[in-house]
Amino acid sequence: MLESRIMNRRTTVSADSDALATLEAEARRRGESLSSVLAEAVEEKAIAIRRMRKPRLGLGRSSDGRSAAETTAEPVARPPA
Repeated sequence: MLESRIMNRRTTVSADSDALATLEAEARRRGESLSSVLAEAVEEKAIAIRRMRKPRLGLGRSSDGRSAAETTAEPVARPPA
């Protein structure tokens, strides 16, 4: 049987005092620890970074039958006169 394990790594974070005060207030509002709110923020940022890095591949067919190579070989703008 395979088990899924969540691995946490302890680290030290330096951050702006106002930003930390905001997160501390949010932790109190939720009744959670600052650590759990910080972990959530780190995970959200990591997801956003992964999403930005993910290659975007488009699959489809052109309406005029030209290949992508033919389409991208055309100049984007005219050279200056």
